[in-house]
Order: sequence, then C-alpha cells, then structure tokens
Amino acid sequence: MSWSRRRILVAGLVGALLAIALTVIALNFVQPERRIQRQVEHRYATDDPRFRHELSTLLGPPIIEGNRVANFENGEQIFPAMLAAIRGARHSINFETYIYWSGDIGREFAEALSERARAKVPVHVLVDWVGSQKMDEVLIHRMTQAGVRIERYHPLHWYHLVRMNNRTHRKLLVVDGKIGFTGGVGIADQWQGNAQDEEHWRDSHYRIEGPAVAQMQAAFMDNWIKATGRVLRGEAYFPPLTRVGDAAGQVFTSSPTGGADSMLLMYLLAFSSAVKTIDLSASYFVPDELTLRVLGDALKRGVRVRIIVPGEDIDTEIVRKASRASWGELLAEGAQIFEYQPTMFHCKTLIVDGLLVSVGSTNIDTRSFRLNDEANLNVYDTAFARELTEVFERDLKRTRQITLESWRNRPLTEKIVENAAAALSSQL
Repeated sequence: MSWSRRRILVAGLVGALLAIALTVIALNFVQPERRIQRQVEHRYATDDPRFRHELSTLLGPPIIEGNRVANFENGEQIFPAMLAAIRGARHSINFETYIYWSGDIGREFAEALSERARAKVPVHVLVDWVGSQKMDEVLIHRMTQAGVRIERYHPLHWYHLVRMNNRTHRKLLVVDGKIGFTGGVGIADQWQGNAQDEEHWRDSHYRIEGPAVAQMQAAFMDNWIKATGRVLRGEAYFPPLTRVGDAAGQVFTSSPTGGADSMLLMYLLAFSSAVKTIDLSASYFVPDELTLRVLGDALKRGVRVRIIVPGEDIDTEIVRKASRASWGELLAEGAQIFEYQPTMFHCKTLIVDGLLVSVGSTNIDTRSFRLNDEANLNVYDTAFARELTEVFERDLKRTRQITLESWRNRPLTEKIVENAAAALSSQL
C-alpha cells in the first residue's frame, strides 16, 4: 500500500473517531424530550382531598398515613442523628449520596459504617462517581476490607459516555428498613458546624419513621439495581411497618430513564395548588419558562411567594448569575426574593399553604428536573409545616431582599454576564 493511500486511510479513521466522539458529547448535552409543555392550571387547593389523590396517582407511590418526621438543622444536628442511626443498626444499612469527600466527617462515617459491617450487618453504600471524586481511596479500601459493599454510580467508561451527564443526586440513608433520612447534606466538612461562618454551610436534613420508609428503601433499591444488577430483599430491608405518628408521607423519585418529569410535575402541581402561601428555600434556583409561568399564576391569584436563594457566597457562581437573570418577571408580579448572607445556603425546602412540605435532593433547575436521579419526601402535616415555616422565618432574618428596582438598576456588565449564563441553564 502506498504512503499516500495509508495517509488517506489514517485520516479517514481519525475523522470517523472524531465524529463519533463529537456525537457522544453532543448526545450528552441534549435534554431529554420535554413532555410537559402546557400550563399546569389551578384546579384544587392544597387541602383538597382531590389534590392529594392526584399527586398520588401522577407521581406513583401512594401517600401513606402514620409517619413521624423530624427536622435537623446544619451539621451540628444532622450528622449526630445520622451517625446514631447507623451505629444502632441491627439488620441493614443502605446509604446513597452525591457528595462524599474526605475529611473529618467522611472518616467518621466510614468508621461507623465499617464497624457495623464488621458486626455482620449488611452495609451497602452508593456514591456518585462525579460527586465522590474527592473521596480518599484509603476510605474506600477500609470500608471494603470491613465488609461494606460500596459502589460508584455511573463511573466513566468510554462505552458509557452518553450517560456521563446522568448523576445520582439522591441523598438517602435507610437503617433496618425502619428509619430513613433525606435532605440536602453531603458527606463533607463544609456541612459541619452550625452555619457560623463562610466555611460551614447552611442546610437541612430530615428523619422519617413509619410506613413511608419502605418507599425510601425502594428509591435506594432503584439505583442499587442500576449500579449492580442485584436485588436486596427480605425483612432486613422491608420489615413490617406500623403507624408511629400523624403525618401523611410520600417518597418518590425521578430520573431521565424513568419518570423524568415526575419531579417537575410535583413542583408544578404544588405551585398550582397554592391559595395562600409558597415558601421556597432553593440552593440552586434556575427556573424554566413553565415554572416561572406557574409561579406567576400563583402570584396573580394572590398567593404570597417568598424565595430564599444563596447570596454572593455560593459554590457555583455561574448558577447564581443564571438565576438572577430570571428574576425580573417574578419580582414584577410581586414575588419576594431574598439572598442569604452569612454563608452558602444549601437548603431545598418547599412549604405550601402551611400544609404540604416537600424536601429532599431536588433543586429548581433543569439538571434536577431532567438530568439527575432525584428523590423527594412529601409530608402533609400542619404541625411539621409550621415548624419548617419557623425555620424559614429565622433564615429570612439573615437575608438581603432583592427589590425590582435594585434588580433593574444592577450594572449593565452584570446583566450581560447573567444573560450569558442563563443561555447555559439547561446544564446547570
């Protein structure tokens, strides 16, 4: 074969490989096909039994009575509660999280999980491949040696490049099939303390006991099966669960491969049901056009809408800029938007009409609604909603309100940068 012909063949092969690589990358950044395209209108109030029935039907798992839910604020309360549950495990521990980094709290969790594994308690840990990049391999080795079964979700392989954008953002801990935790915290030292300075983040996490814990266990199993192909069964994971409290609860999931619109639909239905108040704590608030319209409709109905977002102290500045670009319409319609000042604000809490509370891993952005695997806990209980409203009010005292006038008068350079960031919102 002549040299010139070999060069043509090599160039053709390189071109083909480059085309394949570009196609894979492009597929990664194409949003899943949008299915919800029309306005979600107000039909039932939050306290209407028909609304609760509709949410159960559309989201899948039923709303179950008889649960008890506890709220924990910041690492100072959250980590001791989670570690106490782990150390008290007798039958099983299933733990899924997006962020697991090295550091003091990472080592403490690894030691607690390892101790239970050495005591012959089955321990399964699922961490996201991207979110665990700062996790010391020594921790993984120690847990594995102790008998912990640890897996990484969607590790990067050349033959799986098209799913590199699909991460598990779920934050679930289920102990003995009877105690569940979810919320916003990751396993990293930033979540330690009490949000006392810029090095310690503000966040919330929640413990649930009662029949709805089985739904949280099923949410973990969903991704464990995807990662390993193995099913965990039996009373160690799904014991009989009896009534322990008065709260109605529902744990549901969303992912690009199953129920991609479930989380977005839940938020749209919740916003559309409001007749009095919507209080939203959102660590990443980059709403799409449909979400803005549904919130705008609530404002036109006379609903008070208050939103707390991070201030200048944020871990992803481009998200803050993209968020601010979308505020004009909401502010003009009467929404109240506040930026948290002391430290990074990582809470993800929705309270509607002093009755419906939704907490979990979900952010108000396209990544959570379309690209990530997420899990939320819905609670229908006036006492719990009242408790979280008091937390919301305390957080408000540490914010700076953004008025329509101040938003309109921000420097032109800020407007340009924010609008440029908003153009990338599908990946934020």
